[in-house]
Amino acid sequence: MSGSDSIEAPRAGRSTEARIVRYEGGAHRGAFDDVVTEEPLELRLVAGGATRTLAVTMRTPGNDFELAAGFVTNESIVRSRDEIANISYCLDPAVDPEQRYNIVNVELRGSTLPDVARFERHFTMTSACGVCGRANLDELRELGVEPLRDDARVAIATIYALPARMREAQRVFSLTGGLHAAALFDPRGTALAVREDVGRHNAVDKLVGWAQLSGRLPLRETILFVSGRASYEILQKAAVARIPIVASVSAPSSLAVELAREFDITLLGFVRDERANVYSASERITG
Repeated sequence: MSGSDSIEAPRAGRSTEARIVRYEGGAHRGAFDDVVTEEPLELRLVAGGATRTLAVTMRTPGNDFELAAGFVTNESIVRSRDEIANISYCLDPAVDPEQRYNIVNVELRGSTLPDVARFERHFTMTSACGVCGRANLDELRELGVEPLRDDARVAIATIYALPARMREAQRVFSLTGGLHAAALFDPRGTALAVREDVGRHNAVDKLVGWAQLSGRLPLRETILFVSGRASYEILQKAAVARIPIVASVSAPSSLAVELAREFDITLLGFVRDERANVYSASERITG
């Protein structure tokens, strides 16, 4: 499997310099500002000599192979890293070299492509809301996802410390102020991995992809901490990756709470200023 995101072609960085007019009070001057880069990424499945587009997402360049691995894992297209033969950028000479970094091929070991008919009307997803409209609890059950049975216990003081610890690891956010982050911690609050993206769901996919490619799945006894709100899609990804505790700095949605209760995931919201709301499975949080 390819271990690095590199081929001989130009590629965009995680931030882009933009010329601006900066106002300070009544005065203004020309200046430059760093803005987060947002570009499309086409995910393709390859098996048995056939290739098919799976999805197109708007993302921040970087950790693209992890994003691809996390997406196919979280959508239950693959169950283990052994099912993935290779992940690479598109080397088709017919593709504009500037776009090769915007196409990732996930080559499967199977001789035929899996049935991905459920994605046909969702080939395009946005960085803001992931694959919208297709998520429901019944589908998760049909995919074989079961409630979590995890004995993780985490002190509330550890939860309170997570926002600051995640900020310490956010490299691009401090430069642009425009990225979401997802961080994975152990029960002591030690950061295992942190990923950033213009879309919070992409950031979670990158984390799960990192775990898949490094042989760390399932992610038992871990905490997923996300910037922004906790949506259904994020809880779905946690359920598939077997993450028992999900926390966010903002509010959860009603469907996120329902999924967390259905699959026995501890869900915390509004984690800031030494306050937090626990919406489900509160027994994993200790005083």
